[in-house]
Amino acid sequence: MQTPPVIRVGEEVRRALDDGAPVLALESTILSHGLPNPRNLEVGLGSERLVREAGVVPATIGVVEGVPVVGLTAHEIERLCTDDDVVKVSVRDLPIARAQRLHGGTTVAATAWLAHRAGIRVMSTGGLGGVHRGASDTFDESADLGTLATTPITLVSAGVKSILDIGATLERLETLNVPVVGYRTNRYPGFYVADSGHALDYRIESAVDAAALAHARDELGLASAVLVANPVDASKQLDPEFHDRVLAEALDAASAAGVSGHDTTPFLLDHMQRATGGRSLEVNLEVYRGNVALGAEIARAIAG
Repeated sequence: MQTPPVIRVGEEVRRALDDGAPVLALESTILSHGLPNPRNLEVGLGSERLVREAGVVPATIGVVEGVPVVGLTAHEIERLCTDDDVVKVSVRDLPIARAQRLHGGTTVAATAWLAHRAGIRVMSTGGLGGVHRGASDTFDESADLGTLATTPITLVSAGVKSILDIGATLERLETLNVPVVGYRTNRYPGFYVADSGHALDYRIESAVDAAALAHARDELGLASAVLVANPVDASKQLDPEFHDRVLAEALDAASAAGVSGHDTTPFLLDHMQRATGGRSLEVNLEVYRGNVALGAEIARAIAG
């Protein structure tokens, strides 16, 4: 695949891709919009160290002064973590960010699209975007789903956040012909909890299995991503009963406050963090680290 000249690929990432070495793409909205400062910078740089220790080249992706960058420098990561003018950039926002020379943290959709254009085959994130509760009335659905239906990358996530409509999200992924497999599980994870209550038809047991699935997709000429659902360790999840109670309270609070549309997700996540005394944030980080580690394994298996 030819990388468009308007996309800058970092030198380390370019060398690795040219040599056929394993590369793992990492999103940047978790840094720019998902975590507080200075924790976000610690996580961003720490994740890259974790990937390198696994023998894989990290490619954190973002937008700097309108330029999509595949393989941000440490200084650029710090900029996205600390500047107040950083916007959230999905695929639809890329031309706007370019024209207006904006700084942006890239969502799952934009990160996957840019990674694929650069020739990267594996990406890790925390939670996938999905269908929002009440979408039958609002049509509120993450652009992640549509983009992943046409972007052949292997994506490791811990399912979707439980504030979303998980059942509807799985139905949409089926309609969009996006294969979903559980990593050593037949239960779809719910981000903060290991089991969302929804079953999966297929599972894999290793990074080698994930690589075989990606190769099979490519041999068939299919264009969709392969989603690897990697649950947080049950010993580190939020207590499921506590989680369900806090989530119900958060949904009631959003309804009472008249919160709707794109304001809903940040409202619910903030409520979850405060109601759990910060425990939900710690689970978030456990989820992300686990997905980064597994993504690095898969990147090695695919490259090998």
